[in-house]
Order: sequence, then C-alpha cells, then structure tokens
Amino acid sequence: MPPTFRELDEKECTALLAAHHVGRIAFSYHDRVDIEPIHYVWSDGWIYGRTSEGTKLRALARNRWVAFEIDEVDALFDWRSVVLKGALYLLTPNGEGPLNGEWEHAVSLLRRSVPEAFTAEDPTPGRAMVFRIHADKVTGRAATP
Repeated sequence: MPPTFRELDEKECTALLAAHHVGRIAFSYHDRVDIEPIHYVWSDGWIYGRTSEGTKLRALARNRWVAFEIDEVDALFDWRSVVLKGALYLLTPNGEGPLNGEWEHAVSLLRRSVPEAFTAEDPTPGRAMVFRIHADKVTGRAATP
C-alpha cells in the first residue's frame, strides 16, 4: 500500500512548532542561500531564538526575509514537516520604538528551554543576539505509511 501525503492544518502546524526546540533557518545573501540549525521557542505566532554575531547576522541585516523549518520523523514514510516564512527582527535590551520590551519577553521565553540563558551559567554565552521571526505564512505536510 503506498504512503499517504497530506497538508497539515494550522492547529497541527502550531502544535508541532510548540513541541520542538530545534529547527533550521534559511536565508539568502549575495545570490546564495544558506541554512543553519537553531534553538528556538514558539509563542503566539513568533519564533524566538538567539545566535552569535557573524555571517548570518550580516546577511540578515541586508535581507530580513527568512524561511524556518522543523521536522518530526519516525520513519521513511511517517513524518511531519512545518515551514514558516516571515521577517526576522533583532531585539536589543532596552530597545526603543515598537519593539520596546520585546528583548526581555524573548529572554523569558528562551529560558523555558534553557533556564540558564543570559546568566553566569549560560551554556552558550556567545549567543548574545536575540531575534524573533514573525509567522507570515505557515504550511505543513505529513506522510503516513
């Protein structure tokens, strides 16, 4: 019997995003596409994450549109995948304007998966840049045997 493929509805997509904490962010820079794994937290239509300064942030400063993907794989034809597309916003402590207070909110969310984040016991202290990605478009697919 062949596998069945189907679209995931919004509730299934958000449940998968909430259940996981590692995904991949894809971005483009100078006609080149790159994809990197990141830790994240899903909350109210946003992906929150942190990273270190480097090539990724230089690329995103020029083009903030990204894709983000998570997968849940149990077998070759037993999987679920969610792709989110949207704009990435860098957050700063004591930010001004419409993102004022968002850095603190993001840190509190990130501490759900890594309680030591931004403390003396932080396991990844070099990842001091905090961002969020708005879920402009979320799609999902699944396969069942």
